Amino acid sequence: MAKKREDDLDFQIRFYEDILKDKPDFIEALIAIGDLYTQRGMVEKGLEVDLRLSRLRPDDDGVLYNLACSYSLMREIDKAFGAMKLALECGYDDLNYLEVDDDLEHLRKDERFQEYFDRFRKEHRERKDRDKKTSPK
Repeated sequence: MAKKREDDLDFQIRFYEDILKDKPDFIEALIAIGDLYTQRGMVEKGLEVDLRLSRLRPDDDGVLYNLACSYSLMREIDKAFGAMKLALECGYDDLNYLEVDDDLEHLRKDERFQEYFDRFRKEHRERKDRDKKTSPK
């Protein structure tokens, strides 16, 4: 990582850490700092933030998706799989991005996840096709 980029990430991390000292449950700041920690290679700290967010917003598909990413980066595949299943059940539907997100590389290699995801994608596509046919024009 280039020095300027590292310095920029460190500056942003300090900024959000200062905000969170006064407002520890500020959701937007937690989301931002979790992402910054991960970009900076501080995956364990990112996971801690994602776990905190998942307690504050247990049905938020984006929060659960990020939690799955953190678990995958930590190579905790069973936990990544569980979090991703919850994210999909809660409405996460950017399936194309899920297939290319580098953070999910380890999860996508898991055979159980591949089987689950293939079934989910097929059902998701069929549901969208059904909705198109039944929606008023």
